[in-house]
Amino acid sequence: MKVAIIGRSEILYETIKTFLRDGFEIKLIITSKETPEYKKKSKDFKKLAKKIKAKYIYSNKLEKYIDEIKKTKCEIAVSSNHVNIISQEIIDLFPLGILNAHGGDLPRYRGNACQAWAILNSESHVGLCIHKMLGGELDLGNIISKEYFNININTKITECNDWMTKRIPIMFLNSVKKLKRNNKFFLEKNPKNSKEKFRCYPRIPEDGKIDWSKSNKDILRLINASNKPYAGAYCFFNNKKLIIWDATLYNDNEKYLAVCGQVSAIEKNSIIIITGNGKLRIKKIEYEKFIGQPINKIRSIRSRLK
Repeated sequence: MKVAIIGRSEILYETIKTFLRDGFEIKLIITSKETPEYKKKSKDFKKLAKKIKAKYIYSNKLEKYIDEIKKTKCEIAVSSNHVNIISQEIIDLFPLGILNAHGGDLPRYRGNACQAWAILNSESHVGLCIHKMLGGELDLGNIISKEYFNININTKITECNDWMTKRIPIMFLNSVKKLKRNNKFFLEKNPKNSKEKFRCYPRIPEDGKIDWSKSNKDILRLINASNKPYAGAYCFFNNKKLIIWDATLYNDNEKYLAVCGQVSAIEKNSIIIITGNGKLRIKKIEYEKFIGQPINKIRSIRSRLK
């Protein structure tokens, strides 16, 4: 069976290797400029395409390459992190269509940064779906495979990404096998007008700015939702940016009067910060090229984070 690959990221790179190990032919690789957090770059895809003798296309405008795509005679394509929404004209070039990996619980979470929004929205799990694509539509099409990863207030998005990195290649492979056996197979319908759906919009580094007047739970969720490989949740100390990479809730039952962001205690490996509702233990920061325990930079309870 001939398979095409469309998109970017190390997840898709590993997907190619997973299909090859299982005896599938990868005849086409389409990629484009990577984002900074991606470990695999377009040059890596190009090198792999040459090694396995697959057609390589570097572009996010697929309509320019219709004839070249047709010549590969691929029966199905799998896509992850492609820049643009793919048109039906392109999908129809593949008899079994195009499968997309979506890091959100369809049909509830559509769009961008769904794992971060799920953490911020106090969900108990994040979903991972492999679904058939519909031309010109965002995260629509019948769901072929679905799995869940349980989360709580202490779960970092790093953990979600690590889980997806491991599971997506395997789920892609299993989904293609299902459709190879039965080209009409689907696990679940994915209705466009689901009443419970969220359209998730992109998050940018500035969204990680901490508002210390929020509750300690809300701030902790922001820290975890903004964690690596992303830019991190941040505030300011002495007018310089301070990123918080690791924190936990803290409760000492103290009755206090304080301004939000106040350092209330300095302990052996951490500092305690007062929020709009409760306290937060800060365990790891990044500040002026330093990465480590905050007590190396903040040494007084007269200090405040802003």
